[in-house]
Amino acid sequence: MRKCSWTLIVCLTVLFAVTPVRAQTPSPDAMAAARELIVTMHAVDYFKATMPALMQAMKPAIAQNRPEVERDYDAMVPLLLEGMNTRMNDLIEQVAVLYAKNFTADELREAVAFYRGPTGQKIVQKLPAITQESILIGQRWGQSIGGELHGRMIDELRKRGHNI
Repeated sequence: MRKCSWTLIVCLTVLFAVTPVRAQTPSPDAMAAARELIVTMHAVDYFKATMPALMQAMKPAIAQNRPEVERDYDAMVPLLLEGMNTRMNDLIEQVAVLYAKNFTADELREAVAFYRGPTGQKIVQKLPAITQESILIGQRWGQSIGGELHGRMIDELRKRGHNI
């Protein structure tokens, strides 16, 4: 159930950039273009905007409806987010490598041109809210299908003679 929503989160976190790897070591030109794309897409702002939603998505699994844990969890979130913000450059560099391994320098420059245009800027502007909403949709979907899958699995295991 939770795994479904985390899979969605991971997929969204890499900004839909995963495709088959073309080269082991990206060229300096591709790395420069990838970094430019990340800046143009305001990726740091995107990651910073989605981190609070990720923290809230983890809260139920950790707090488990215990008010004292929820209170301490809420108090710790700003400290953890601050710590994550200091590591943002590492994340950006890893994402740049990911882009540079999957796209040529020319393709990355084309993407930069797109994201500098009005439609690209609208995507950049809307992406944090869309991601947060997607996380909620993924959680609801995971919860609804999780119960169904659980029930079906129990039924199938019982049909096979298991005492569950």
